Amino acid sequence: MLDSGKSIGPLNAELLSWLEEVKDPEIPVLSLVDMGVITQAEVDGSVARVEMTPTFVGCPALEIMKQEVEQVITRHGFTPEVTVSFREPWSSDKMTEKGKAALKKFGLAPPPASAQVFHDLEILESATCPRCNGTNTELKNPFGPTLCRAIYYCHTCHEAFEQFKPV
Repeated sequence: MLDSGKSIGPLNAELLSWLEEVKDPEIPVLSLVDMGVITQAEVDGSVARVEMTPTFVGCPALEIMKQEVEQVITRHGFTPEVTVSFREPWSSDKMTEKGKAALKKFGLAPPPASAQVFHDLEILESATCPRCNGTNTELKNPFGPTLCRAIYYCHTCHEAFEQFKPV
């Protein structure tokens, strides 16, 4: 995650705003910045350095995301230097509040606040429905269409929905 305690210069802040253009390929309402995939971003002269930490090691969209980041940087007149790092694993805690709100608006329940890596499926037993905010929900399948989602049913509004898993 970007170090909020570190002073971000005007060019670095501008670089982050440019990177908001790059959307998650699976959830196009969510930028890589709000997803927490962009873990470092800095401008040094004519070079824009960006570090990315994908949500999963085997992320099939990694090269596409990297290319899109490079294209945005190049379009703004800088030389891109984009690296992928697994030094610190991605976690759903890296998502911004703006990103969590975008997930909910998209129809995906965001991961719970202060999510921690879990070793048991108990944490997934219930989720708040993104449509009606109901809590009378039931886990139907811990394995959704991607590794990072689970499928639930809301007994209040009678709709199925997905939750972004806490990782």
